[in-house]
Formats: sequence, C-alpha cells, structure tokens
Amino acid sequence: MAVYVYSIVATTHPQRLDDLDGVGDPPSTLRTVQSGKLVAVISDAPEGLRPKRRDLAAHQAVQERLMADGTLLPLQFGLTAPDDDAVRTALEERADEYTTRLRVLEGCAEYHLKAAQDEESLLRRILLESEEARGLNEEIKSGRGRPDLPVALGELVAQEVQARQDEQAAQVVGALGRLAREERVSQPTGEDFLNVSFLVESGRAESFVSAEKELADELGEDFAFRLRGPLPAYSFV
Repeated sequence: MAVYVYSIVATTHPQRLDDLDGVGDPPSTLRTVQSGKLVAVISDAPEGLRPKRRDLAAHQAVQERLMADGTLLPLQFGLTAPDDDAVRTALEERADEYTTRLRVLEGCAEYHLKAAQDEESLLRRILLESEEARGLNEEIKSGRGRPDLPVALGELVAQEVQARQDEQAAQVVGALGRLAREERVSQPTGEDFLNVSFLVESGRAESFVSAEKELADELGEDFAFRLRGPLPAYSFV
C-alpha cells in the first residue's frame, strides 16, 4: 500500500507522535520506518489526497511537533512512496545526504520574508528622479507628442521599476543574510518584489527579527514587509 512521508529525523530524535493524527479521512495513524541512524515518519496514504485544510493542518502539526523536539527534514505536502520498503531503501541509499542535511539544519529554523512597495509612490519617484521619464511625461501632457510616446514611457517606467526593485531586493537579502546560515530566493508573485527564505540559528533568531523590523522601519511606510517564522525548514531540504 502506498505510504505518505512527512519527515526524516535521526534515530536520536524523541519522535513524540502518539497524540497526533496523519492525513486522510478518517485520519491515518502515524508510524516510522528506520534504516541505520535515520527514521522516516509515515502513514498510509489515502486515495485521492488533495490539499484540503484538515490534511494540510495534519501535515503541518507533525512538522511542528518534530521541530519542537529537535532537527528534522520536513517534506512538502503530498509526498508519497510505494510502500514501507521503498522508504527504507531511500533512507539507505541517501543516508549520507540526509545525515549531512540534518547536520546543516541543526539548531535552525526557517524565516520567510515577502516584501512589496507601494506602486503609486514608486512611480512618482521614478518620474521625479528619471530625467528621461519626466521629459516623456511632460511631452505627452503637452498634447504635442508623437502617438507612440505613451508606449515608450510605459516601457521605460517598467524597466525602471524592475531595476529599482531588483536593487532593493538585493539590499534586503544582503542585510539580513549576514544573520542567516543560508538563504533561498524564490520568484516573487503578485505585487511583491521579494520572496526569500532564511535559515537562521536559534541563537541569532532574536537579532534577525530585530534587524528585519529595523530595516522595514528604515524603508518607511511605502514598503510592506511580511515575515513568518520560526518555521520548519522546507526551503532548505
């Protein structure tokens, strides 16, 4: 029977799972598979599993419990294997890789940061600071400009927005990355210009959070920072 895989931990991890349920309806029973010094937390995999709220919550509850007691490799929602033996084989074949990664993640948690900038404020700043953009805008307003000027202005402004947001994102990652063991930058979506995860040691967590707040305050009300953490280190597995 197919099995659902939640996490990988070392055999020395307490693995306190007795009062937790797995995914599925009715909820599945959690169990473990061991190979050498590694243990995978699994359950039977329900048929037609979808990312419903109850199942997402069950998956996350396992990660949070394991994280509270020690280091883990948290796996993304929905990962399955053919059976217990397949999981055991994976633990055997990739033992060195998993053990090394557990060592890297020891004493750390993930902090996930997204950031957006007020679009109108950014556009006003570009028109004020870019002589070329300001000139095109004034020519359009005069009514004597060429028909293609609005398109040219739009393209110029879009390039300026991208360049400024890329620079701002790099500055934020650079400033906070000094307090992190690793970072993973992902493609931002929607109005965000930054989507990044930091792997932060527990001893630096307070300093990291304070630095993020100071940076957000320094940039001002035109910027919106959204920091989540501490989280299981999904982005670093």
